[in-house]
Amino acid sequence: MDVRGRGVVVTGAGHGIGRAIARRMAAEGAQVVVNDLDAEAVTAVAEEIGGHAVPGDAATEAGVAALVEDATERLGAVDVYFANAGIDLGAGLDTPEADWARAHEVNVMAHVRAARLLVPRWLESGGGRFVVTASAAGLLTMLGSAPYSVTKHAAVAFAEWLSATYGHRGVTVHAICPQGVRTRMLEAAGPLKDLLSHDTALEPEQVADAVWEAFQDDRFLVLPHPEVQGYYEHRAAHTDHWLAGMRKLQRRLDTPAAHGDG
Repeated sequence: MDVRGRGVVVTGAGHGIGRAIARRMAAEGAQVVVNDLDAEAVTAVAEEIGGHAVPGDAATEAGVAALVEDATERLGAVDVYFANAGIDLGAGLDTPEADWARAHEVNVMAHVRAARLLVPRWLESGGGRFVVTASAAGLLTMLGSAPYSVTKHAAVAFAEWLSATYGHRGVTVHAICPQGVRTRMLEAAGPLKDLLSHDTALEPEQVADAVWEAFQDDRFLVLPHPEVQGYYEHRAAHTDHWLAGMRKLQRRLDTPAAHGDG
């Protein structure tokens, strides 16, 4: 896979994984358009990498349409789209309806809306590459956050459907599924931070490296934490045993000591 001169769009590129991916794509010679709700941060990234910033909400129908059109005008064509923006809202059954809806909009519908615009163009032009930043939570589960776990499962499911439906027609799809990564989201994870960092919290640049490696053989699952492959296989083959282990971890989180209270 050679991205030199190719048009690349990265959402959620103001910080963390998105910023690292934008830097890596630019270093490999791509022409990069970056998007984020944080206009100041994404403008700084664009200036650093010699790219173009399009601040805004890429989850909404109008926002993603504006991003794709601006990027197409700037780049000539969008060859690679990183649907990277994501949010972690709510916790359990008491999560408000509005937070469930927002999580679904950003973590799922943002991907659907972007693909709806891009895939028809790629089918006409000979192909493109769509990259979903999901999470290991989308392959396993995420204790402590029902909306995040559910919507990241949906993100992986959509990526799988997209690959199965259009992969033979030139649309290459990847799903990035890391565990703990040193981002603002991890820092805000509270008692879950240690659990997410169990197999070592990676730097965002290590995730970008894993993405680049997956590009070389068109690998669907991008697993920056290789341990996730074993967990995923165990979950599928021994579901009840897997759930028993997850309940054991949940009991640990339920104790006061797990929250630093004693």
